[in-house]
Amino acid sequence: MPTIEQLKSIAQAAIDERAEWLIEAAQTILANPEPGFLEVKTSRFVSEKLSELGVSHQSGIALTGLKGVIEGGRPGPTVAVIGELDSLRVLEHAHADPETGAAHACGHHCQTPMMLGAAVGLLAPEVMESLAGNVALIAVPAEEFIDVEFRWGLHQQGALGLMAGKQEFIRLGAFDDVDMAMMVHTSSSNQETAKFALGGTSNGHVVKYVRFIGKAAHAGGSPHLGVNALQAATVALNALNTQRETVLNEQNVRFHGIMTRGGVAVNSIPADVRYEGRVRGRTAEAIADASDKMDRCLRAGALTMGGQVEIVTLPGYLPMKNDPAMTELFKANAGEIVGESELVTHPADLNRGGSTDMGDLSQ
Repeated sequence: MPTIEQLKSIAQAAIDERAEWLIEAAQTILANPEPGFLEVKTSRFVSEKLSELGVSHQSGIALTGLKGVIEGGRPGPTVAVIGELDSLRVLEHAHADPETGAAHACGHHCQTPMMLGAAVGLLAPEVMESLAGNVALIAVPAEEFIDVEFRWGLHQQGALGLMAGKQEFIRLGAFDDVDMAMMVHTSSSNQETAKFALGGTSNGHVVKYVRFIGKAAHAGGSPHLGVNALQAATVALNALNTQRETVLNEQNVRFHGIMTRGGVAVNSIPADVRYEGRVRGRTAEAIADASDKMDRCLRAGALTMGGQVEIVTLPGYLPMKNDPAMTELFKANAGEIVGESELVTHPADLNRGGSTDMGDLSQ
């Protein structure tokens, strides 16, 4: 029976042989970006690639997700290798879809090919003969928590229970047979000089879907008869800006959001204004405290103008918690591939401010 080191070499050689195939897969996904729960073409493409490898799989999990399993011949744990299907919306991105503004600005186009590459290595005959346990190949939708109004609509229709991909996979039981999970993400920092980085954590967050309700009136002839919902939102956001000095720096609290509807006509007092916001923090306690502060500001804006406000607080993500033992194994194997000098290990508490639903899987 081959040694572990020999099996690694066999797997790496198999991956190298399919390098062009994997790179083309990444380029295809890059050129066809789709936001969360809309990854129809991407899901179909990944399904085709899994079929080319002979991996039986289930499609349509959490609308567009997929799961295949490589079964070993001996007992052992089930390890998930995860890739994310979705894109962001970044209109000015060089690879943005001109119609939707969707763009793979977060590097997810690399993740599914990484998952496919792992499958290629594991499917080498000598490796398969030695595999103890199973490897789940999981392509998840909707890691980026965007398009909140759209997702809230899917939830209200009963099409979704939770509004992020891994959360919905967890709710549906798609991770119930998984003992360990791993995923590689491209770096978002131009300051990262190493080829491979490990460690660190991420913020958790909650999401706000907010509707300010006023009363329409002619903006030129009788504005005094209306209740300006846009002004209510403006007051609320100004109030929210004053809250930044009330949070501790070490809790990494962030308030941010966008106006998704500011009115329907410039000559009409806005009566229906929509805001999508996010509250991030290092701990659940910090997030809950900051969420209450945001709610107070939102209500204050509506109260000031004599309007109303509807606030829906949606569960976002939990902070990321990497497993130390898996991190060390990952580090050792990455060092063999890229060289130890090309590795950097960040402190476990280093927080870059972003959020991921891998945090939900890690807790």
